Amino acid sequence: MKRLQLLLFMFLGCTASLWAQPNHPVAHPDAVVTAGKARFTVLTPEMIRIQYSEKGLFEDRATFAVVNRRLPVPQFTQEQKDGYLYIKTNALTLKYKIGGKLNANANESGADVLSISMQLNGRPVLWYPGKDDLLNLKGTTRTLDGQIGDNKRQEMENGLLSRAGWSVIDESPLTRRGDGSTTFAFEGQQDGIEWVAEPVDKQAIDWYFMGYGHEYKKALGDFIKIAGRMPMPPLYVLGYWYSKYQRYTSDEFMEIVNDVKRNQIPMDVMIFDMDWHTQGWTGWTWDSTAIPDPVGLINWMHDNGLKVSLNLHPADGVDDDEDFFQELRSDMGLGSDVKVVPWNLSDKKFYHNMFNRIIRAREQQGVDFWWLDWQQNLTSKYVDGLGETFWCNHVFYNDMRLNRPNHRPLIFHRWGGLGSHRYPLGFSGDTHIRWEVLGFLPYFTATASNVGYGYWGHDLGGHMQRGQIPTDPELYTRWLQYGVFSPLFKTHCTSSAIIERRFWAFEDHYEYMRDAVELRYALSPYIYDMAREAYDTGVSLCRPMYYEYPEDEKAYTWKEQYFFGDNILAATVCEPLDSLSGKANRSVWLPAGNDWYDMAHKQTLKGGQTRNLQYTIGEIAWFVKAGAIIPLAAEGIQNLQEKSNALRIYIAPGTGKSTYTHYEDDEVSQAYPDSYATTLITKSATGSGCTVDIAARQGSYKGMAADRDLTIVLGGLSHKPSATLGGAALECKWDAETKEASIKLPVQSANTPARVTVKY
Repeated sequence: MKRLQLLLFMFLGCTASLWAQPNHPVAHPDAVVTAGKARFTVLTPEMIRIQYSEKGLFEDRATFAVVNRRLPVPQFTQEQKDGYLYIKTNALTLKYKIGGKLNANANESGADVLSISMQLNGRPVLWYPGKDDLLNLKGTTRTLDGQIGDNKRQEMENGLLSRAGWSVIDESPLTRRGDGSTTFAFEGQQDGIEWVAEPVDKQAIDWYFMGYGHEYKKALGDFIKIAGRMPMPPLYVLGYWYSKYQRYTSDEFMEIVNDVKRNQIPMDVMIFDMDWHTQGWTGWTWDSTAIPDPVGLINWMHDNGLKVSLNLHPADGVDDDEDFFQELRSDMGLGSDVKVVPWNLSDKKFYHNMFNRIIRAREQQGVDFWWLDWQQNLTSKYVDGLGETFWCNHVFYNDMRLNRPNHRPLIFHRWGGLGSHRYPLGFSGDTHIRWEVLGFLPYFTATASNVGYGYWGHDLGGHMQRGQIPTDPELYTRWLQYGVFSPLFKTHCTSSAIIERRFWAFEDHYEYMRDAVELRYALSPYIYDMAREAYDTGVSLCRPMYYEYPEDEKAYTWKEQYFFGDNILAATVCEPLDSLSGKANRSVWLPAGNDWYDMAHKQTLKGGQTRNLQYTIGEIAWFVKAGAIIPLAAEGIQNLQEKSNALRIYIAPGTGKSTYTHYEDDEVSQAYPDSYATTLITKSATGSGCTVDIAARQGSYKGMAADRDLTIVLGGLSHKPSATLGGAALECKWDAETKEASIKLPVQSANTPARVTVKY
């Protein structure tokens, strides 16, 4: 029996190695404890998998949420005493009544069969099957379609973190996800993609108990060990996307781009919404009356530095008047009387033929990625319980990974349940254009990090308007300012003549809107650094305050502010200007332990206080940790696809020592897990000056620039400083309005360390 288990372990481990990262779904045998119809796997000191099967059939394949169980075996003990099995780690004690039946609907009396005890801040905590997680900090939901205020809050699914100190990932085959679907196993492949398979026992229990207390970031780090990492998007994704649900012609698309360039607005992505095709909701054939030369148009977009994405609503299949219909019908072996090839992505044959005939044809025309806007039936008509959203995401993403090796894969889609973090990026849906919707988005976006879903993209400006109310430029400006500090920067709205997304059309507000886009591009190196951190640690770009301050009640109640990476605190101005003062209020909680540099008002504020601040329409509520280092792009950057060795190193005012590791890769390929470089930056400051050390770059990647063009930017200075490099004076400029000094370094080899000494 042990030999059979070992062979199975080796087989499944080799099969799983075909994934993007080496995942092994079979746990190490030394981590597994079997007691009759129950089986327990100690994955980490804080995480134990709990399985129960009346048939004695235990799932060892990857499932939708969990793809890797081959972790280092933690230290634990097991013993049987008085009819109970005890498993103890340094964090948890599991107690199971041998022979007892596990029931997901158990209540407190079920603790006699199974319980797990732990400590939370020195007090005992007991979990048992069926115990309500009333203190769960939530995760996310499939869509914000129809959101008016915070009416979607009640639809948000439970997440991985809880103030109770524990949570449970339920991968039991009959447990319903938020969209009504269920989890499945992966087994076998089609064209290299791991394929859906029925569970070995559909009635089985399959839980992952997570008892991490309030060590929230540790819990997320261990989650990606079993669930897979959050892949890094290509750098251009972090730039400005233009999108509107409108039947644009080729000339109108080009006019928008020319307007953007004329106004010197940075931009990287152009979305072709559903009117690129003929038919209605679902379509695959170019509308030649609007876009007579699609290849020419896409090439023109590429020549102007823009990536192109097409919107798909695939549920209705392929009609008989679509391109490639007859070929696809023949491929599927359907008769000549068939007028529609139905959409059935769970069918290996359909996937193979549909993608080879139609998807590849459009990609060969230059389409860079797909917007999967699934809005029809949520579960498959062919496989009971299979979520259409999750399965579309899995197949489209992995198809790009395997078949377009020179592209870093991405799709734009809706949340499909746990495991969806492996297929970035997220599209949140169609919200109403209201101040209260804007006020809800910071909480919603940061909270999604609790399930690793760190790349939500919202319709900046909102999607639809009640009544015939034209675009409010003030609200649109604030939405764009929020977008600076959100994962994606995409403007969009419904097809409406009175809703405008070309912000250069708003003469009185255009300056502030463009400033927001330029700030987004300036912060792109920092944002990309945090994308790497999310890949490495499971901690997303936008983070709730309680990640850093889990024992402070304010961290749970201040929902309109969040951490944007390690060093920035962002808040959202989500109420209109006061007619008398011309300013809007924004109360901000500044946590203790740090001072905070107010980037709008150019002042250092003490931590450990709440401040009520006022903001003009051109001011954004964001704060940098005192003394922190923020890498910035070169001034005037217009596109994230243009290679540059220029970097500005912004240093916020504050004494003491700070360090920062800046990350680089080729920004587009799939080589980033192992092919990258880092540069350590260290600042030491006193009241009279500072030293900034830029270490020699470590690591390498294809196409890496040999030299670096650096500028140090010091914030919060009341007068011009002096600076030297190796005893030689450096060029220094000071701006009295911004209170910033810029110190230009000579271009030098990235392998040469540099020390800049500054005197105030």
